[in-house]
Amino acid sequence: DATREDIEGLISTNLLGAMYLTKLAIPHMLGKGGAVLNISSMWGEVGASCEVLYSTSKGGLNLFTKALAKEMAPSNIRVNAIAPGFFVTAQNEKLLFNEDGTPTPRTEKILNSTPMRRFGEASELIGTLLYLVSEEASGFVNGVVIPVDGAFSAYSGV
Repeated sequence: DATREDIEGLISTNLLGAMYLTKLAIPHMLGKGGAVLNISSMWGEVGASCEVLYSTSKGGLNLFTKALAKEMAPSNIRVNAIAPGFFVTAQNEKLLFNEDGTPTPRTEKILNSTPMRRFGEASELIGTLLYLVSEEASGFVNGVVIPVDGAFSAYSGV
């Protein structure tokens, strides 16, 4: 039910934006090496009902990450991504909690589908981000999309 403008806007923001930014950054890394870090989503790994466009854009970003890693590896440029799960942010707080601070039914469903039964903490996301651009990851961590989602993307429903 999305309009052409909706589709193009989401793909432009989530996929093409990362591609164009990377296109501008890579020439500055050639001959020196470096790291590209994309921010994907668990929905790019597992897909989401009612989030088809978003899931598609993030899935495309995941494949862009993996393909570009292969292309840039000989130039000592690593390309990785993280795929965050549910973190309470200003953007989704109203969807997850009622005005009195109690969880919504949607929140209960999310938590029941997340094996760790909680939302992520910003420090957990930041730690993974910092690792992927650090010297510790510079040896051989390349072309991966790391889920930071409390095992949501691994959950089988059983």
